[in-house]
Amino acid sequence: MSNTILILDTATENCSAALSFQGQLFADEAEAPREHSQRILPMVESLLSQAGITLNDIDAIAFGRGPGSFTGIRIGTAMVQGLALGADKPVVPLSNLAAMAQGAINAGASEVIAAIDARMDEVYFGHYRAVDGLAVLVGEEVVIRPEAIQAQLDAIDVATVAVGTGFETYPQLLQNPLISINADCRLPSAAMMMPLAQFGFAKGDAVPVEAVEPVYLRNEVAWKKLPGRE
Repeated sequence: MSNTILILDTATENCSAALSFQGQLFADEAEAPREHSQRILPMVESLLSQAGITLNDIDAIAFGRGPGSFTGIRIGTAMVQGLALGADKPVVPLSNLAAMAQGAINAGASEVIAAIDARMDEVYFGHYRAVDGLAVLVGEEVVIRPEAIQAQLDAIDVATVAVGTGFETYPQLLQNPLISINADCRLPSAAMMMPLAQFGFAKGDAVPVEAVEPVYLRNEVAWKKLPGRE
């Protein structure tokens, strides 16, 4: 039987929550980039109500830890810290790039490249491979200029699915005929993350709330954006 896991994600334009309870998936999402802080808690409360449980009944809380919008990541991190601290629950941090890759793998993809528009002429990028139905990172997640990965993508020699807003912003990355876009996975969602959350929790990836940290990839910019450093 799957564990009871609540997931929330505000790291990109998409605000979403998902709950797995007794084999059922409850989920909600809205593409509302400036309303995450107002929308996420009502979403969580609605899902718990639909399942007929409270926060105390769940096994763990998972969340999209980035990369993505600096503001969105901070909102999600703060929300999950508050919920996990109040209910004394462990936290499973999940990659937003992996979430989109998992969405494509759920739809049948074997090789996936994920890119989120990082602004400043860069993308957050990761390459994933399906292993037992789960998105497994090949190499590392990076923040990089599109032209720096052009040759790598042009050299792909197996059918590969592209996901994420990075490919909308930089369509030239999709010149290789073996790369196809999955438009349903242009943004991550909490529902996409559920297989990764279940697997991560089962293998012991949950951390105590005080160990929860966001992942910006572009840490020097995040540092400059801290209060007093704009």
